[in-house]
Amino acid sequence: MKKLVLLILALIAAPALAQEAPPPQDAPTPVILIGIDGFRADYLNRGISPNISAIAAEGTSAPMRPSFPTKTFPNHYTLVTGKRPDNNGIVGNSMIDPRRPGVMFSLGDPKQSLDPFWWDEAEPIWVTAEKQGVRTATMFWPGSEVAIHDQRPQDWQRFDQAVTGRQRVNAVLDWMRRPADIRPRFVTLYFDTVDTAGHRYGPDSAEVNAAIQNVDAEIGYLREGLRAMGVNADIVVVADHGMRAVDPAKVVQLADLLPLDSFIMVEGGPYAAIEPAAGTDDIVYDALLKAHDHMDCRRKKDLPGRLDYGENPRVAAIICIAEPGWTILAGDPPYPVSGGAHGYDNQDPDMLALFAASGPDITGEAKGTFDNVDIYPLLARLIGIEPLKSDGSDNLAKALTRK
Repeated sequence: MKKLVLLILALIAAPALAQEAPPPQDAPTPVILIGIDGFRADYLNRGISPNISAIAAEGTSAPMRPSFPTKTFPNHYTLVTGKRPDNNGIVGNSMIDPRRPGVMFSLGDPKQSLDPFWWDEAEPIWVTAEKQGVRTATMFWPGSEVAIHDQRPQDWQRFDQAVTGRQRVNAVLDWMRRPADIRPRFVTLYFDTVDTAGHRYGPDSAEVNAAIQNVDAEIGYLREGLRAMGVNADIVVVADHGMRAVDPAKVVQLADLLPLDSFIMVEGGPYAAIEPAAGTDDIVYDALLKAHDHMDCRRKKDLPGRLDYGENPRVAAIICIAEPGWTILAGDPPYPVSGGAHGYDNQDPDMLALFAASGPDITGEAKGTFDNVDIYPLLARLIGIEPLKSDGSDNLAKALTRK
């Protein structure tokens, strides 16, 4: 009964589109991977996303555990490579590499973020698919603009936050209208507004709820558009991480512990990646590698094994993980400590991410929380390609599909 109600709500919420000519009957089932940045798993329980709820009701859904660090770029790359950040090379939103001294990868520096050097330690599924003769297209996804292993999707767009959700969906629908021989078999679609609202206003805000409703409406528009043209796609909806409320009164200030010029703060916030500056001997280690209120600091080789993090040379020498709700800073923050944040231990329930899927090939149910590395084998199975070796298990793929 619950599934029927959710389905009816979704049909009411989705806008009606003109009926289009159906595609050829022998056209392969397209696979559309939808990424909603910052969509915490329990947001689905708020009753304000009827179209995503319909996908869950028609198919399946479950909480999904992100990889550590619970940041955007590392987890988006994990989802499409099946490799944890330590193995896919994108170990943080910001990172350094000993092969490039004095250089830092960061989201705001396209010279570095678009350089294949940072991405080539793993191969995303669109590259593998293209190599196996399967056409792909990406309507935004971290890494999709980069010629990884000298290969891009046949159709891709340079990320621009000003491109609206409706424009993004219309691009995907346009690809689906193509003749079968040039229609992509695998497509990504990315939305960033839920994460943006979560950072600015916090996960329990009216603004986050509005962002959820907006993205949900766009997914309803996509589904109705696919129905109008007779395309029955396998749709997989994922998030990269959750979101936790933060408080400006809950700050660990590294400037109170040691001189700011004694270390490089590669990344700060819910976790801190810290590289001691040259010539500082043991000053940084002595100050950080002891008990602290509200954070735990360790050499990267001493991190808990369950994090699967610390072997890659790009991981900074010291990793500090804040107590949930706390923030680690070094001097004045680049932005106010308010609203919400992510990057905490991936065992934190508020870091759990959304997973929902439905389509002609989704015939089983996900049972319990699973790790996000398992999405890659599922996608490969749906697309019909031979996956590369990954950190993921194929148990989810076998449980959900009949292929």
